[in-house]
Amino acid sequence: MITMTSALQRTNKLFGNRPAIVDAERNFTWNEHIERIQKLAGALSDLGLEKGDRFGIIGPNIFRYTELLHAGYWAGAIPVPINHRLAAPEILHILEDADIKMLALGEDYLSLTDDELLAPWRDKRLVMSATSPDSTVPALDDVLNAADPAQPQDPKEDDLAVLLYTGGTTGRSKGVQLTHRNITSNGYQVAIAMDVIKEDIYLHVAPMFHAADLLCTAYTMLGAAHSFLPVFSAVGALQALQDYKVTQAMMAPTMIIMILEEPTFDDYDISSYRNLFYGSSPMAAEWVEKSIQRFTNAGVQQGYGLTETSPIVTSLDHDDHRNAVESGDTSILRAAGRPLVGIDLKILDDDGNEVPTGEAGEVCVRGPNVTPGYLNRPEENEKAFRNGWFHTGDVGRVDENGVMFLMDRKKDMIVSGGENIYTSEVEAALYKHPDVFECAVIGVPDDKYGESLFAVIVTAPGQTLTEETIIEHCRELIAGYKIPRQMDFVAELPKSAMSKILKNELRDIYSNK
Repeated sequence: MITMTSALQRTNKLFGNRPAIVDAERNFTWNEHIERIQKLAGALSDLGLEKGDRFGIIGPNIFRYTELLHAGYWAGAIPVPINHRLAAPEILHILEDADIKMLALGEDYLSLTDDELLAPWRDKRLVMSATSPDSTVPALDDVLNAADPAQPQDPKEDDLAVLLYTGGTTGRSKGVQLTHRNITSNGYQVAIAMDVIKEDIYLHVAPMFHAADLLCTAYTMLGAAHSFLPVFSAVGALQALQDYKVTQAMMAPTMIIMILEEPTFDDYDISSYRNLFYGSSPMAAEWVEKSIQRFTNAGVQQGYGLTETSPIVTSLDHDDHRNAVESGDTSILRAAGRPLVGIDLKILDDDGNEVPTGEAGEVCVRGPNVTPGYLNRPEENEKAFRNGWFHTGDVGRVDENGVMFLMDRKKDMIVSGGENIYTSEVEAALYKHPDVFECAVIGVPDDKYGESLFAVIVTAPGQTLTEETIIEHCRELIAGYKIPRQMDFVAELPKSAMSKILKNELRDIYSNK
């Protein structure tokens, strides 16, 4: 039986003297790391957390984030990573929905609880640092050093390990329950797909609140090391690749393009980097070619996944990328790839029947990495999990070689700069303005971010709105990256006979402008 708790013990036993954390602040071997998480698990208990209790984490990519995750596994408490870019009402929804008992915050995020909505959690905070800037909030290192080491819990494979929140089509984020079986299974699957070895050093570039960061499970299970990039910038990423001798990292195409365009690129020694893994969207052929040319020792690989699948489902491998560039036939670069070992993928029609090869339908998945369901969402669980299959809501096709191509994203979802944004959530915020009569939010092509948000708004009779007014209104309700920066004010929206807004028509109009 494999759980994250037993996986950590195995790594400690087999790779104890190998590096676990490679960081500008501190370096730890696996023995030293496990000693710290044993004490941190004891500290969590001292702070009142019991087995099964949930605690939130809001912070940057730092080694203490990994310590909190691992200490949660060790203690049987459930870590709940939270997007630090969310507005207070969005954070409140998660804290209440998950029944968060304690909140660990990075130093720069302590002020989030200044908002009165989050006041009930002010006396339940822990700051993720060596010392605390606020005498009323204990520091992680202080409580760790004062605690006795905790014995590891012995969870079952189907016990909850981590709770990750993702945007929901109803406009409210939903908690995806991932078990020990889910994340360890995908850990093995990713380890095979990405050829993970104990000598690897993985750089946490994707935000650690994001499901993409679960890729790191493979590196923990194989005894490899973790390094961290707290805030993304092209120079910061290049510096980290050089300083930590990083071998693998996952990035969004937007990040890769920024790095390739950095004028000082050639000043850095990134020869250790052997796998350029990207996800969230395909990458244009010209950027794949530039990546192969400039990351001279690295293969290029794409992954497709979802929070519900812990996260990776398919992979488009090094040879696919290199052959496409060398042959000039780059059509496969629009593909999401082939299912990982142990994952079944089918394309089904609306009646649940498998469609013929090459035809479009809904991408459906099953495997040990698939979540048992959403927290407190019985109706959504009934829709998404049917006859043993997880219905992703993505439309795709599979060719004669078993390669899956995505045809469209989840309904009403925009992927901008690697972030998933649900238009229903943005529209709900827009509708809270009294002068918005009707609205629709769509994604339009963006050279840098893949897609950007575009709002089409019908104002209330006799009223006038401006872009500035809408942006200021949204700032109080949703995270900044969800706010439309482009918009048009129109007399009416195109609708079907059933009065449904026809977003496809809007995309046709505004995508070509």
